[in-house]
Amino acid sequence: MERKETVFVVSDSVGETAQFVVQAAVSQFSGGIMDIRRHSYVEEAEDIEDVIQEAKYMNSIIAYTLVIPELKDYLDRRAKEEDITSVDLMSPLLNALSDKFQKKPKNEPGMVRKLDDAYFRKIEAIEFAVKYDDGRDPRGIKKADIVLIGVSRTSKTPLSMYLAHHRFKVANVPLVPEVAPPEELYEVPRKKCVGLIISPDKLNEIRKERLKALGLTAESSYARLDRILEELEHADKIMKRVGCPVIDVSNKAVEETANLILENFKMERSSV
Repeated sequence: MERKETVFVVSDSVGETAQFVVQAAVSQFSGGIMDIRRHSYVEEAEDIEDVIQEAKYMNSIIAYTLVIPELKDYLDRRAKEEDITSVDLMSPLLNALSDKFQKKPKNEPGMVRKLDDAYFRKIEAIEFAVKYDDGRDPRGIKKADIVLIGVSRTSKTPLSMYLAHHRFKVANVPLVPEVAPPEELYEVPRKKCVGLIISPDKLNEIRKERLKALGLTAESSYARLDRILEELEHADKIMKRVGCPVIDVSNKAVEETANLILENFKMERSSV
């Protein structure tokens, strides 16, 4: 019985990139009817040896994306010894990039997937921050990595979005005297929460500017100093009950406050 034309795809990661390239090439021949057999997560010489023997028996080609030098060298050597055609799909481009830009590759498998995973985690965190912004749904408090609490205009939303870009799921809850905070706030670990405070004068200034931007009078109770003092006192009581760390944001940029939050939690992650 005639053996089917076969291409073996070998990778030290998932192998999706190699398979996609091979499929694109195969599509140019006989309507693309060739068998493609993928061998993923090749980590040892023994794994390669299995492919070598199978490819030899079937008189096939091996196409590979191996970035670990020892594995690549082994496959190249054994393929030559067994007179098997092998195609390195990665090295020519890696070498060209390295020569042109004078940089060395990491030679670490799975980097594309790692980047994809980081990207999707960031998108998920951003969607989370939007969904659970401003106390819209208290269920987010228990799902969040970080919960921010404070009075209006203490940068809760900008901080939530900034931290989301660093792949943290953040919920924020406004503290208002007339509205009792959700019970979920007292049911999560206190180290998960961060209280944001601000000086009365600074908050007064920020709220006046906010009202002006909205075309409203600065005499509104929202910006009155007595109202601000009442809100801050109420927030202080809530933060003490929660027992969370507190950060004064009076003269801090969002980035500075975010770094303090990450330091408090000891949850620093590399930037995307």
